[in-house]
Amino acid sequence: MPRLIRFTSTEIALYFADHNPPHFHVLGREGAAQVRIDTLEVMAQSGAIDLREALAWAEYSGDEA
Repeated sequence: MPRLIRFTSTEIALYFADHNPPHFHVLGREGAAQVRIDTLEVMAQSGAIDLREALAWAEYSGDEA
């Protein structure tokens, strides 16, 4: 699973041939989350994970497209 970027306490990863809708995984020491690429909706979350950096990065990256 490729890691796209690492932040202070989390990192973003993508799984090849993963289920729809297209999403990325936010992995942290205390939990994980799945976030839709098109809407940035948090689809699933486990544990206490801080998504602020990952969502800010995704929003900024989406503005570039």
